[in-house]
Amino acid sequence: MAETETITATNAAESIFIKELIKQWRAQDTHGTWENKKDLDLIKPYIVDKEARKALPLIGDPDPEILWRVELFYNAIALSIERATGVMVQPMIKMSHEGFGRQVLIAGRLIVVNKQLRDVHRFGFDNLDKLAEEGTKLVNAGVEMVEKFPEVARY
Repeated sequence: MAETETITATNAAESIFIKELIKQWRAQDTHGTWENKKDLDLIKPYIVDKEARKALPLIGDPDPEILWRVELFYNAIALSIERATGVMVQPMIKMSHEGFGRQVLIAGRLIVVNKQLRDVHRFGFDNLDKLAEEGTKLVNAGVEMVEKFPEVARY
């Protein structure tokens, strides 16, 4: 199994997952609009602290920007798993207009990550540490699945 990455306040910004998430955001900037923006400022929309979360309605429809943010989050997880295992991982999402759905990451014929999504309009994490921790946890789970069932992942 891949070595588990321990996330602390001092290394969250340096975690493999956060670096991959930043790469995903940079790849979206085809016109250089964010060239002068700091890396951590790019992923600031993922930080939704308790105060910001209280301001959001309990029920709401996610806007396209939030759906895009969720997509980039899971793309970063897929690419991190791919880099660790050498197996191509594809994300697939099925989402209702109300923000409920499922995200799966597929390697060959193996589902390496299966995540039920709810209240996507409130998608975010309390701080950078929580973002890095959740991303790293999902990457590690995906790597573990590929290593447990390599024949299915490489089929």
